[in-house]
Amino acid sequence: MTRKYADCRETPSVSGCTLAMSGEEEELVRAAVQHAVDVHEHTDDEELREGVRQGLKDAPVADTTPGAFVQLIEFHTDRIDEVERMAREWADAIGADRTARWALVGADRDRPGTYMEIVEFPDYPAGMENSAHPATAEFAEKVRAVCTDEPRFVNLEVRSTTDFSA
Repeated sequence: MTRKYADCRETPSVSGCTLAMSGEEEELVRAAVQHAVDVHEHTDDEELREGVRQGLKDAPVADTTPGAFVQLIEFHTDRIDEVERMAREWADAIGADRTARWALVGADRDRPGTYMEIVEFPDYPAGMENSAHPATAEFAEKVRAVCTDEPRFVNLEVRSTTDFSA
């Protein structure tokens, strides 16, 4: 069964609630209704339950939804430990200005010294905001200095995700 999710950030709210929850549909309706009553002071009735049920969405795979922006970066280096250290330093330097939501670095098993980084952003403008930040520019220059050639960037807009675990 497909997991569903509810996210208070997607519903106009005076309280500015940021709670998000997921689960199977019936348990999620029960929990979301209880939350709406306890926190948002709604009345538990059939109208609320139906509204909650109608607002449920399929849970995203890897927290990535259509419209998100993913950047693939292929690079070659024999100094991967330095790249990983620099990435941690970049995360500290950019701090709360970071718009990247998650990243994955993988080593190409068939081409030693070749790595692929996948970075996900909420959308393209957020990715470009991240790229334009001075901390990112400094990080990119440091990475280029330890690479054997110029990194290759592929910019992707997420069209769909599929959960194969079910």
